[in-house]
Amino acid sequence: MSTVDARTEKRRTIMGIGAGNAMEWFDWNVYATFSAFFAPQFFAGGDSGAALLKTLAVFAVGFVARPFGGFLFGWVADRRGRKASMALCVATAAVGSLAIGLSPTYAMIGLAAPLILVVARLAQGLAHGGELPAAQTYLAEMAPREKRGLWSSLIYFSGTAGILAGTVLGAVLSSVLTTEQMAAYGWRVPFVLGGVFGLYALVMRLRMRESDTYAEEEAARAAAPAKAAPSLVRQMLAQPKAMVRVVFLTCGLTVAYYVWSVAAPAYAITARGVDPSAALWAGAGALVIFMLVLPLWGAVSDRFGRRRTLLIPGAILAALLFPLDAMVHDGWTLFLAMTIALVLLGAGCAIGPALYAELFPTGIRAAGLGVPYSIAVALFGGTSPYLQTLFSEIGSPGLFLGYAIGLLVISGVTIYLLPETRGIDLATIGNEQQAGTARAA
Repeated sequence: MSTVDARTEKRRTIMGIGAGNAMEWFDWNVYATFSAFFAPQFFAGGDSGAALLKTLAVFAVGFVARPFGGFLFGWVADRRGRKASMALCVATAAVGSLAIGLSPTYAMIGLAAPLILVVARLAQGLAHGGELPAAQTYLAEMAPREKRGLWSSLIYFSGTAGILAGTVLGAVLSSVLTTEQMAAYGWRVPFVLGGVFGLYALVMRLRMRESDTYAEEEAARAAAPAKAAPSLVRQMLAQPKAMVRVVFLTCGLTVAYYVWSVAAPAYAITARGVDPSAALWAGAGALVIFMLVLPLWGAVSDRFGRRRTLLIPGAILAALLFPLDAMVHDGWTLFLAMTIALVLLGAGCAIGPALYAELFPTGIRAAGLGVPYSIAVALFGGTSPYLQTLFSEIGSPGLFLGYAIGLLVISGVTIYLLPETRGIDLATIGNEQQAGTARAA
């Protein structure tokens, strides 16, 4: 491949992964960002706090579909190709977003309104459950092994760009529209835009080529004597240690991530009385800094290893959760608390996609990490905004913080016990002798 062709291919990879992932994260997280505005439109009753809790419960319900999406789209990625899986994911997410944005309210159609919300959120859950493992796997397989940590930071860089776009859009809309206008129609804007942008992301992904590692394995299988393909479930069950590691690695990081990256502005508005516009602008500013540190953490992990780069910031974050929560009183203190939390979280978010991919063989890499990852995110990340709001409503926010710290400790112990995988050849994983040699190098 010529230098020009290589640059074009690299640009298509970055744009295809980045655009699609940003759109997926935009669709997935504007739900939490705008929940305080549209909750009364889908649930009856005059209690805004109760309506918000019901809306956040639907947010958690969407996570129930993620493990199924991880398996479904992971199967497509491992059996039909990473490219096909990523295209299907982005199309499904766009349809779910449009359904929410165009849905009639409870006042118009009664119980059918929250039902549409649940079904659309389940569709987004399926898509998001498949998006991360497929995109993470594709990017890890396309990256040079000595820069895999740096390349993997694109996943959360582009994802955060999608969250940032939703947060900025929320800040702009809440600044130019009244609260009544936001509740009446302003909340629909991001969902409709997310569906429209999905078409662009789909076109970008259809222009990508298959990952080198997957294509090479497919060629090897085609050249081998014909035989029945092994069951994907059986192959996954043969990797119990790797799958358990994914769950334990994810449980603490996902709670901290959803609290500080996604739900913090909405929580500050409803639980701390922070001005909506100030909270959303604070969230946008903190996310910009988060994006800037992601490539730095990825490069650090390529230089000093995955374990060391993850352990130190994770321990500091666990120690600071109580002080960070206590300092949130207005837009500026929210910005400072979110920035500190997100800089520390940046290590796990930047390195995670590379680390997960380095735990599984090529034939089950997408589904193998997708299912346990989605289960962990559903159980811990998806419920965290609801639990945080619930404990705040009953006057015991410290219980939630203690819960989050306990999960971060579990993730930290798991990281400490991991072998170092920096620079491993992904094609050798599953060959114990070669993989062991690569780990020791």
